Amino acid sequence: MGKRRTMLGGMTDPAISMLQNVRTFDYYFMRLSNIAMSIFEWKNLPDTVDQRWLELSIYRHGMCLFFYDDVLDRYDALPCMIGGTLDTHNIPKLRVAYASNGYQFHADESNSVIIYHNYMHGIPLWAIEMFDTRLADYQRTEDVNVRAQKTPILILADDNEKATWENVMTSYMGNVPLMLANKGLNPNSLTVFKTDAPFTADQIEELRVQVWNDAMSYLGVSNVNVTKKERLITDEVQRNMGGVLASRNSPLEMRRQACDQINKLFGLNIEVDYREDILAYQSKIIGETMEQVEESEGNV
Repeated sequence: MGKRRTMLGGMTDPAISMLQNVRTFDYYFMRLSNIAMSIFEWKNLPDTVDQRWLELSIYRHGMCLFFYDDVLDRYDALPCMIGGTLDTHNIPKLRVAYASNGYQFHADESNSVIIYHNYMHGIPLWAIEMFDTRLADYQRTEDVNVRAQKTPILILADDNEKATWENVMTSYMGNVPLMLANKGLNPNSLTVFKTDAPFTADQIEELRVQVWNDAMSYLGVSNVNVTKKERLITDEVQRNMGGVLASRNSPLEMRRQACDQINKLFGLNIEVDYREDILAYQSKIIGETMEQVEESEGNV
């Protein structure tokens, strides 16, 4: 049995495919995660509170603890463990903030506020992983289908000439315009069967775009979550934008409630909102889309 063709520092084809699977998953995970953690803009945070770490903690755990450490004389916002008895709204009274360097701070409702992600106290990371898995799967399926259009063939060759034919196919796969072979190579020793793989990448791409738009709607990012080729009507655009805005309410309101509690407890003036550029983009895309719709309707 001959050795499998190797590429990328001796990696076999299955290993390369696995690497591409992992990299595609990581690519979408990083894109969606960065969007998810940069949507909100916090204002007037104390200098000792890192906004990135605050949102990352909420993203990973569904909550974050804002507190004042009277020993270090500083405010902070860190991941936390919760426990003990619950108040009348089922909010844990005992909280322990922690950091990777071993730091811990034991707190309660008198010196800390839990910032939850949404009304259900859910963990956004789980939803992002679901979208990421589907996006990566569809993307890799597209890649395989497109590649099958390039080489939809099965090749049978004699063992003593297999290595030569592998080199020829390597040149073919690399889009080399001129392929060289030994003069003594017998072309009759090669049998080619066409697999005729159907082209379905365009349909899979439509599914992938739909999943991406669903992820944007989940995050509250403006998008036109319709993939049909016909023109959109005004009502369709308005309904979709309404869903996007509704997705913002729960996470934004929970952060604002936390701000109110923090400000009341510590005498601060912290605010939070969706980033101004996202709001501006929303107004722009709605305006442009509605203009296109009205123009299209006028030409009918």
